[in-house]
Amino acid sequence: MKLWRFILGLSFVGALMVSSAFADEDHEQAYQALRQGAIKPLSRILDVVARTVPGEVIEVELERKSEAWVYEIKILDDQGRRKKILINAATEEILAIKDKSHAHPDRGR
Repeated sequence: MKLWRFILGLSFVGALMVSSAFADEDHEQAYQALRQGAIKPLSRILDVVARTVPGEVIEVELERKSEAWVYEIKILDDQGRRKKILINAATEEILAIKDKSHAHPDRGR
């Protein structure tokens, strides 16, 4: 179940727009998890991502998967490739880095 999705501004990571598609209860669960220390703040997770996969953050999701909170962060790297990084929201451990560039071929270049 997806709990929230953030669309980040082009180069300003601090400007977040919360998608209206998420139910209030999902947002509340995520907020409570943050308040109780069950997950790390997004700013800390983005620091980990920036050190690991430099590029522009284009999307962030927070999901509950098998009793663990997982941030799914999509990046457009310096070579224009799309990457998806899965991070344990409690421990900041990187669970996977997936290259998603091949999923959508370059259209028009």
